[in-house]
Amino acid sequence: MDNMVDEPVPQNVNQVVESRKALSEPPAAPEPPGYELPLLLFAGFRSLIDKLHAELARQGHADVRPAHGFAMQAIGMDGATASDLGRRLGVSKQAAGKTADRLLALGYAERADDPADARRKLIRLTPHGLDALSRSAAIFDALRAEWAQVIGPDRLRDLESALRTVTPQESFRLDAAGWLGGA
Repeated sequence: MDNMVDEPVPQNVNQVVESRKALSEPPAAPEPPGYELPLLLFAGFRSLIDKLHAELARQGHADVRPAHGFAMQAIGMDGATASDLGRRLGVSKQAAGKTADRLLALGYAERADDPADARRKLIRLTPHGLDALSRSAAIFDALRAEWAQVIGPDRLRDLESALRTVTPQESFRLDAAGWLGGA
């Protein structure tokens, strides 16, 4: 078997270049653990809501709380009964009634007869409540502009687009306050 020739071992002709590249390139960052994603999303949400309420307080709405914003959105322009409010917020009728009572006491809402059914009472937003919602919308626009300044408008649009892709349309619900509170 002297006539057998060993097959040559293939060699990388760019060994020096490859070894230098390996030394100069930082190692790939490990994937973050899955639990960080909801925490980061919640931290972003919390940051926006905290800044919103600090600015609302400066603008004369110091007594508005995050749950009130959800409730005023659920009441809407046409008003709502306590049952409707509870259903929209994902809380009991009693919990919705307490929230409505608080909004009434603060002057953000009022009770009115339902023109379609004299037996029902509607909860309607007052001019003070509508002012809080209007100011909230303007403040959210300003906060979005701040985020665009920090991360860049293209990255912000990409973030919003990606979130729209992974969140179904029915995710835009007002029952977050009840869901977070376990009601």
